[in-house]
Amino acid sequence: MEKKTAVYICTGCGIGEALDVGALAKAAKKAPICKNHPFLCSQEGVDLIKKDIESEGVNTIVIAACSPRVNYDAFDFGNVILDRVNLREQVVWCQTPNDEDTQMMAEDYLLIGLKKVEKMELPQAYLGPEGAETKFSKDILVVGGGVAGMTAALEAAKAGYQVALVEKEAAMGGFGAKFRKSTPTKPPYQELEDTGLPELTAEVQANDKIKVYTSAGIEKISGGPGLFDTIIKADGSEVKQRFGAIVQATGWTPYDPGKLTFLGYGLSPDVITNVQVEEIALAGKIVRPSDGSEPAAVAFIQCAGSRDQNHLPYCSAVCCRVSMKQALYLKEQNPETAVYIIYKDIRTPGQDEEIYRQAQKAGVVFIRSDPQTVKVEAQNGKLAIEAEEILLHDKIRLEELDLVVLATGMVPNAAKWLEVLDPTKQEEKQEEAAPGTQPKVKNSILKLDYRQGPDLPALKYDFPDSHFICFPYETRRTGIYTAGCVRRPMTMSTSKEDAAGAAMKAIQAVEAVAMGQAVHPRAGDLSFPEFFMQRCTQCKRCTEECPFGAINEDEKANPLPNPTRCRRCGICMGACPERIISFKNYSVDMIGSMIKSLDIPEEDEEKPRVLIFACENDAYPALDMAGLNRLSYSPHVRIIPLRCLGSINLVWIADALSKGYDGIMLFGCRPGDDYQCHFIKGSELAQVRMSKISETLQRLVLEPERIRVEEISITDWRRIPEIITEFMETMERVGPNPYKGF
Repeated sequence: MEKKTAVYICTGCGIGEALDVGALAKAAKKAPICKNHPFLCSQEGVDLIKKDIESEGVNTIVIAACSPRVNYDAFDFGNVILDRVNLREQVVWCQTPNDEDTQMMAEDYLLIGLKKVEKMELPQAYLGPEGAETKFSKDILVVGGGVAGMTAALEAAKAGYQVALVEKEAAMGGFGAKFRKSTPTKPPYQELEDTGLPELTAEVQANDKIKVYTSAGIEKISGGPGLFDTIIKADGSEVKQRFGAIVQATGWTPYDPGKLTFLGYGLSPDVITNVQVEEIALAGKIVRPSDGSEPAAVAFIQCAGSRDQNHLPYCSAVCCRVSMKQALYLKEQNPETAVYIIYKDIRTPGQDEEIYRQAQKAGVVFIRSDPQTVKVEAQNGKLAIEAEEILLHDKIRLEELDLVVLATGMVPNAAKWLEVLDPTKQEEKQEEAAPGTQPKVKNSILKLDYRQGPDLPALKYDFPDSHFICFPYETRRTGIYTAGCVRRPMTMSTSKEDAAGAAMKAIQAVEAVAMGQAVHPRAGDLSFPEFFMQRCTQCKRCTEECPFGAINEDEKANPLPNPTRCRRCGICMGACPERIISFKNYSVDMIGSMIKSLDIPEEDEEKPRVLIFACENDAYPALDMAGLNRLSYSPHVRIIPLRCLGSINLVWIADALSKGYDGIMLFGCRPGDDYQCHFIKGSELAQVRMSKISETLQRLVLEPERIRVEEISITDWRRIPEIITEFMETMERVGPNPYKGF
């Protein structure tokens, strides 16, 4: 489209007092319209811009005012190209007012903004492949018919969405159907409650918006959000249906007690698990499996195989409460029953502390001991336990026990990857796949037709991935959400809350996709990657590095993009050595042109230039926070925000250095198992790419100190001046870039 650009400069919030607005307007000489206003975000200021859009035909706007992270609703003008130049937080609030360097910084940012909108195109929503009669579905598929699955289905149906619920067993309920009671969920949190599962099951079955498939499984899922074409196998036949989003609520399985022989499992039929106790209690009285008699003395051993690097390294959090619940079963059955709970640590968060008190009042004896020191013996049809009591520093011995109950942990019912690149590394467990093939998993659940594999990646402790800091329920597969114990160990009541959240995320996904918009964290973004296939070399980097499986590939390794799976992070753009991938409003050319749009001061001016690429999710907000708190840093830095540090293309580094920038800093999120990166792998990939930049530096005969990667979270805003100052000192030591002036 033919662009008509207008620049609007706000003079409020101290901007007008700290800068020469007239000189700033001259810097915008390329724009046919340039106006200033004391409060652009006011109704009067907004109306000024709207009037120019309507009467002057303005369709490209640069607003030089506050951070783009604020007042975004005020400056939403619909179908126009728009960029926000951050004069407030990242210029006047962190620099000396009315200073030559401060003025130069503001003018440079305005030039960068003008170059950005010059290179931008108006995004067009993805509404399906051209020429295809594509109809996005808003139906929701729920896989798993336990507490979480039924709740997710019910919540989505209540919101007006059609739901298909697939359960592998003949009846719904999952492990919850084997429970006699649940722990308290309402005041005074002291009485055990009915599970409510029969009522929940009946409500699901009675809802006409929910189609239930039992004794069923998924045969295949292809496509992406809004376009999940699914084959469900049930009752010997296949059902084909398109879904908009998927909730995986496949629950959990008890840790295999056969691996707990060191705690006596297999020694006697009266050494059983907490799940077995629940099944016995549901059938009637709790009795000894060996002879059917009522037990007079029972011991529970907590952390049976949990918090143990040889078994389950994690705590399932639920086992303590389950043992106390079952101890109360025994005390209700016979108050004279001797009940012991041998624990490593008691974990009863929140109101569940009340159930702990009830167990104490009922006469349950708590013995603190590490399960590694516990020995179980069989004696004349009875059992005995010997352990080291931690609090009293003494050995204890319990004899004449009728039952020993092992509190086993919870293992997620997720696919198990068969081949692991590095068995010592608890990261994405999937093998390198040949073009057109998939990594192999055991007991595939979703059977996804994805180049990256048929199921959700199993990461730490084999739980499907979820961004636990910012986005619970999210996985590395866009439009597929996890809920309940497949996501992490949790109680039945927490599973219900979790399921409601996952259902909400699924609804958000189907609605966003129907409008051609991205889901988190760039919610509402209409852009999507476009591929100039004529230059593709089939290197596979885009397919391998995309964290979300948004790109499949054909038998010749040509990328096959699935736009509805895309999160618009731009990692594929940064990965491509041929630079064939771009977005209409974010491209290699656009950022490169912004870098080259500025004049670099000559060496004798003693005004070094350092370019900062800042991740928009954490680093850029941290820079805003530094300004908000009036922390000052060098006026010689220039900041360019990126969607994700993983989108950085090495050509930008070469462009900046050859242009004459003295140094480059990359501000990104913390990588690793406890990642903070909103796009999961972005910051890690950026660090890998920067580790390979030495070749570029050697070619340019430049020092490696000129490039630095820093991990910046939003809470690190206090560190920013120190980091920048230290880097500027390094630049002073290594000297000016020899390419200045060329």
